[in-house]
Amino acid sequence: MARKLLTIGFDADDTLWHNERFFALTQERVAALLADYAERDHLDARLLEAERRNLGHYGFGVKGFVLSMIETAVEVTEGRVPGHVVGQILEAGQELLAHPLELLPHAREAVEAVADSHHLLLITKGDLLHQERKLAQSGLGELFDGVEIVSDKTSAVYADIFGRSPGGPEGAMMIGNSMKSDVVPAIESGSWGVFVPHEHEWALERAAVPETPRYREIPDLGALPALVESIG
Repeated sequence: MARKLLTIGFDADDTLWHNERFFALTQERVAALLADYAERDHLDARLLEAERRNLGHYGFGVKGFVLSMIETAVEVTEGRVPGHVVGQILEAGQELLAHPLELLPHAREAVEAVADSHHLLLITKGDLLHQERKLAQSGLGELFDGVEIVSDKTSAVYADIFGRSPGGPEGAMMIGNSMKSDVVPAIESGSWGVFVPHEHEWALERAAVPETPRYREIPDLGALPALVESIG
């Protein structure tokens, strides 16, 4: 018999607040700086390759993104990237870190709707200080019973986190905009996985839709309370 839904985990970036669109704007800014050296499609492809290569070194987040942009600038200019361009890339990264947080539609209402009835966790990856700062700016921190900032999201990570939570993995649900990080590994750990698509999707976060009764998809967080009620 399936366990009652007791724990709900929320992803942060592009699930509760905007994130990837600011990365995209920064990428456009850097592309303009390097327009004399590489076509946009080629530059984007090289940057994606650099990001994929560097995840194991720098992890997820703004700092790794900035270092990958600088590495790409060096590559496409064959080492001739002007110092002022490197400086502007660093400046763009600093602005990205300082960008004001903007909640997604229905985010606060959805979290508030389930906060009293369930054990709530924020499970996110990326730079520790940056994620802590964004959570503080969001005004949602007091609604969560726990915050887990991890280097990566795997089935083992979810099994550990939900294993320490009410109901265990079978009594837990993970909600997020990344099929690869939020949904698939959470389901593999034994929990429910809820996909909430976002208009901006990072190529490295794509994965096939899992074929399992523990998978759900909702158009936005406004549909979450009804989904939780139907499952719980």
